[in-house]
Amino acid sequence: MGILEKIAEIEREIGRTQKNKATNYHLGTLKAKLAKYRAQLLEPTGKKGEAGEGFDVMKSGDARVAMIGFPSVGKSTLLSSLTKTESVQADYEFTTLTCIPGVIEHRGANIQLLDLPGIIEGAAQGKGRGRQVIAVARTADLVIMVLDATKKDIHKDLLERELECVGIRLNIRKPDIYFKEKKTGGVSFTATCNLTNMDEKMVRTILHEYKIHNAEVLFREDSTPDEFIDVISGTRIYMPCLYVYNKIDQISLEEVDRLARGEHNVVISCNMKLNLEYLVEVLWEHLDLIRVYTKKPGQPPDFDDGIILRNGVNVTHVCHSIHRTLANDCKYALVWGKSTKFNPQRVGMSHYMADEDVIQVVKK
Repeated sequence: MGILEKIAEIEREIGRTQKNKATNYHLGTLKAKLAKYRAQLLEPTGKKGEAGEGFDVMKSGDARVAMIGFPSVGKSTLLSSLTKTESVQADYEFTTLTCIPGVIEHRGANIQLLDLPGIIEGAAQGKGRGRQVIAVARTADLVIMVLDATKKDIHKDLLERELECVGIRLNIRKPDIYFKEKKTGGVSFTATCNLTNMDEKMVRTILHEYKIHNAEVLFREDSTPDEFIDVISGTRIYMPCLYVYNKIDQISLEEVDRLARGEHNVVISCNMKLNLEYLVEVLWEHLDLIRVYTKKPGQPPDFDDGIILRNGVNVTHVCHSIHRTLANDCKYALVWGKSTKFNPQRVGMSHYMADEDVIQVVKK
């Protein structure tokens, strides 16, 4: 029996099994087996084939955004509308056959936008170059799921399932579970909160399925068996996702209103160029980037060339982005902006920066 048949058999077994206290441990074992087989499916086979055409694109810019969706939903049109890159557009499916990169210039940042080929149902098993598409999506900072507004939420559910199969978790944070494999000492289980979905027996059952007999496990929140399996695997990627509904000019106003009110949803029309500026603004918010401007002593700040960084960076990170040796030579910094109580404020290396702050580094 092949891996695909085993996965299908386990999924049927999970569907057949009633969910109650008595079957909890059995379901936990099945879910652990399912995660293990799916991980095997993603591993490359040992056979060395012919060298194919390269699919991945070199990472550039301040952030990377991947567009995924079913064929003929308007990904190439969206890329051409938002960037200066022209991607081939036509009214038939699979117009795009490889990865096309473009750059969105917004607020001084260069955001790399990737137009990936359309994926079909069963992409996680490798159908229609699906595995390569999803591999590129794993390297992105954010996923834009381009959906056809005329198809309701059918595409969205199918795509989410495909991405979940390959270990991409959308719009959820990493579970607060500490897990460390040891060489001896058995399984040490601790929980700092009341657990409703897990207990020590369930933890040991799942670990046994992974052939782990010595480990330290600490639950800091009430988690499910699926979240614990994700932590053991260690290959899961948690990333933000925007659901972009294209072709809103073909549906009723009531339906547009319903879609627009959904969480992480943006409604657009590439054909009529509707709501594209708002999409870029929402994209900027979800990427959580900040701009920091530098200032030389006795001179005005340089507002033309800002440094683009992730939110939550401190003075050390800013120094590293200017020059790798600057952090060691830095005595203190003067900061103007939203992160300070008064302007300028003398700060140390651990001071956290805010958007549009101005910094002057004073060397030793």
